[in-house]
Amino acid sequence: MVHSEIKINTEFIKLDQLLKFSRVAESGGDAKEMVLSEMVFVNGEPCSMRGKKIRAGDVVRVEFEDETVELKVL
Repeated sequence: MVHSEIKINTEFIKLDQLLKFSRVAESGGDAKEMVLSEMVFVNGEPCSMRGKKIRAGDVVRVEFEDETVELKVL
C-alpha cells in the first residue's frame, strides 16, 4: 500500500480534484472513471460521488488491481 499525505489550503477539495491534484488520476476523466468503477473509498466507505467534499482529516483510498493508494488529507 502506498501512503501519501496531501495538504490543502482551503476548507475542502472535491474528490475528483483531489485525485488529480495528488496525481492518482492523470485527468478528470480518469478520476470520474475511478469513482464510477467503485475503486474509491472515503473514510472506509465506498464513495460514488466525484464531487464529494473532502476535508482535513479525511482518508481517501483507491484500490487498483495491483496496488492500493491511501491519501490522508491535512
